[in-house]
Amino acid sequence: MSRNHRTRLKETLFLDGDKPSLLETVFKFLANNLSLISQLNTETNTWELKDDVIIPNEICDRFIQFYQSCSLDINDSFINIFKDTNRTPLKFVSLRNGSISDDGMRHLLNHKLISLSLWYCEKLTHATWQHLVANGSELKNLELGKLVDVLKNHEPNEKTPLDFQLALPKLKRLVLNGVALQSSVSFSHLHELSYLDLTACLFADFSLESLIHLPQLQTLILFNVWPLEREIPTICKLNNLRMLDISLSKSMMPSYSSPNKTLEFIVESLPLLEHLDISGTNLAGTGVAQQEATCGGHSSDIPGLASRVERPLKFLGLYDTTNSACRRHDIPSLTIAGDANEDQILLSAIMYQDRNEMLTKVLNDLYHLLRFENCTQIDRALRAVLIAMDKHISVKHIQISGSATLFYIVKSKEKVKFGSILKNHIIRTLLNGMSAHLSDDTMMRNGCLTLCQFSIPSDVLFEYERLVRILLHGVSDTEQSFVQRIAIYLLNSLACQVDGNQKLFLGNLGAISTMLNLINDRLNRKVFDDVMEVAWSTMWNVTDETAINCERFLDGKGMEYFLGCLRCFPDKDELLRNMMGLLGNVAEVKTLRHRLMTSEYIAVFSELLFSNSDGIEVSYNAAGVLAHIASDGPDVWTIQTPSREDVLNRMYSAIDRWNLETERNINYRSFEPILGLIKCYETPACQIWAVWALANLTKVYPEKYCKLVEQEHGVKLLMDLMDHMETCEKLKELAQIVLTNIDQNNQKYMEE
Repeated sequence: MSRNHRTRLKETLFLDGDKPSLLETVFKFLANNLSLISQLNTETNTWELKDDVIIPNEICDRFIQFYQSCSLDINDSFINIFKDTNRTPLKFVSLRNGSISDDGMRHLLNHKLISLSLWYCEKLTHATWQHLVANGSELKNLELGKLVDVLKNHEPNEKTPLDFQLALPKLKRLVLNGVALQSSVSFSHLHELSYLDLTACLFADFSLESLIHLPQLQTLILFNVWPLEREIPTICKLNNLRMLDISLSKSMMPSYSSPNKTLEFIVESLPLLEHLDISGTNLAGTGVAQQEATCGGHSSDIPGLASRVERPLKFLGLYDTTNSACRRHDIPSLTIAGDANEDQILLSAIMYQDRNEMLTKVLNDLYHLLRFENCTQIDRALRAVLIAMDKHISVKHIQISGSATLFYIVKSKEKVKFGSILKNHIIRTLLNGMSAHLSDDTMMRNGCLTLCQFSIPSDVLFEYERLVRILLHGVSDTEQSFVQRIAIYLLNSLACQVDGNQKLFLGNLGAISTMLNLINDRLNRKVFDDVMEVAWSTMWNVTDETAINCERFLDGKGMEYFLGCLRCFPDKDELLRNMMGLLGNVAEVKTLRHRLMTSEYIAVFSELLFSNSDGIEVSYNAAGVLAHIASDGPDVWTIQTPSREDVLNRMYSAIDRWNLETERNINYRSFEPILGLIKCYETPACQIWAVWALANLTKVYPEKYCKLVEQEHGVKLLMDLMDHMETCEKLKELAQIVLTNIDQNNQKYMEE
């Protein structure tokens, strides 16, 4: 069996996760392509296993686990694949944060499971418990964690606790969370039970007396069970206990009447005890040692543990105890969970992973350690935070604290040591939290800030679609906020340097309309800010070589907003550059160019030919727009003013003013639209603009653009241009510059 993914600090000092096995790689592919093993029944909307498919138990158990780790929902439709107990046998099932209902659970429970763990499965009701008991003859491990209310009444006005019996004879390990226990509930028949966790259970006339008859019981967890003082004598009769947890949340403000004597009674009555947790209680006393140091110099600053001075506990939980017991000097335990130092906090973060109340506070402690760069064990901190966030996706405070802590981990110098698998885990965990709490500004802010520490878009391409959906939600609110600003920055980064399919996806999800809404809102308020500027930049990127997005821009009153911005904010260079860059993309689409053919638009473009805004960028883009419009010939020039001849003459004059060595603020993925203009012999102004663009780009950025010209067969076009009888000397001169730049660049590579 392969190991589960976990982070660790390798000997090479590179933080990474275990490399995925071949089986995990196959699982990932299957998780995203369920149709390979099943088919979707369109009537019931459930997946059904194909008739010729049989999957062994070892694969079935682990595939469900892996499916969840890919942030995919465990619902009835998916679970239906495992309906056949012979062809898809299951033994060990662990579900968290799933939307599975009683119907789906019925299919799972028909497998006579050996182990079942359920956390945050809110749709389950008492019907699942009835199915479980009916099919639990082989069950050895059962966890009913947070928000799994199968042992609660679901009738809105019913206050009486459910009366149930644990008819699960082979049970060895049992976890119940927040269940009301009646006096009729018995454990005495569970002879093999060795581990019992009754976290936050309510004792309604229930007593622990029946536990005395459990010879195998070694672990008893009673976290947040209060009042418990009357049960201490019974607990002390469980002499085989090796682990006892009677800790409480600080918020409960508990108080034992005789803390020192009570703790002394417990440890002296349980000779095998190795693990004791008294966090959140006053059982550690005031800290005054009541026993003189032995000849070896040992004493205990926790009075009730004086008898364990020579035989210290392996673990002692002292988190949030009264009088700050974890900060005392002489504590008879090998390891301590508390908040006194880094080791104690990190241990607490691992030990209290299933306790929301304590975990949130522990993560805050960890956050402060990292914020002030006092944490030296980054790998342990990262592991603890990821486990916490992955386990408790629906718990907002854990997601907020965890994401804030992740920010400082990812921001640290250790980030350069993160391997790709670990980066993916961090990003996926962040997106899970953001998806679950989209309306919370703090969570969205933390998530966006942390994502900014990664390389965008390369590090997030594996979750591109989900991240786009989250960010579009983040920017959709027209109220100005920090979340909106950082979300639109990330969205713009995602739109840059990605392929056409991803730009198309952005448009399909409404990126263009969302940006236009932001711009319209600011125009109405006559407010210019970075959100407006980046909104135009995002549309510039999203429309690049994507005709449908250009059309969406025009259909959404984009040109109206362009003119509005031009009138309201004429001196904003970056804004003007972004708008003209976008219109350059629109003008490249032949089927849309006629929509730019109005006297108002052409006059504006012609005026911008002599703009000095942002160097030559605005002038260059204005000339590009006009070049593409003019390339369609005089017949499509349907306006009287400005005339085609006047505009072309202004283009010549503008291009003559440009410096060929000007550095550019532009990025081309393809020269196809520019190269197309070289063949426009009937309109030399179009050719002049196109060849000047190639001459400039190959001169200033030869490594990037010389090869692109060659790859797209630009050299032949340029040579044909030079040989053409109607080509003017200016054009030949520019074409020769391009060819010379390409030759020099090739020579440079040959010499290297």
